[in-house]
Amino acid sequence: MRWLAVASLLLLFAAGVSANEALSVCYNYGCQSEDEVLFSDVQLRRVGELLMDGRGVTHERALLGVAIGWMLGWAGEQTPIASDRGGNFADDGVYGRMDCIDHSTTTTRLLRLIERRGWLRYHRVLDPALRSSFLIFGHFAAQIEVIEPAEPFAEKAPTGDVPERYVVDSWFFDNGQPAVVMPLDSWLAGEGPDVDDERNNQRP
Repeated sequence: MRWLAVASLLLLFAAGVSANEALSVCYNYGCQSEDEVLFSDVQLRRVGELLMDGRGVTHERALLGVAIGWMLGWAGEQTPIASDRGGNFADDGVYGRMDCIDHSTTTTRLLRLIERRGWLRYHRVLDPALRSSFLIFGHFAAQIEVIEPAEPFAEKAPTGDVPERYVVDSWFFDNGQPAVVMPLDSWLAGEGPDVDDERNNQRP
């Protein structure tokens, strides 16, 4: 029976190891630099517990913004992105700064990690969205889309309805603060928060 005990311990050890997850983050504008970060089992459980508390579509989006802020903050403990400040001017020339390409790429990777783990019940992750002004200035952001809840007897949306899309934009605020989650149409029209506004850090 000793081999059974040993096998059980090995399985538990393997499960503990696999609970951690590595992910690459971009920085220094245009993903010129990339570093791998490791999210621990404890950190990932906190994200999962946070999102599983979501009470519907709107609440899930609000919690998702907080979760992305947490994860970028943890990534900042392992990489230079802790120096990143909201917008592109407060951290000009700083090693570890992030532009919208760095943010949209990294945030999309974080969202796909969350999606793989089954923590999104009302949304799915899309490729980053782009808004441009006079074909000169472009701004990218991660993007999600509302889906039907995965429930056996849930009422389906009428055929032909266009799914609601939202951006998850972590570029606006300093590292570790909640990402902005807002309707895609409003974001495409140029709306967004004032990057000089103060917000709660909301670190875990």
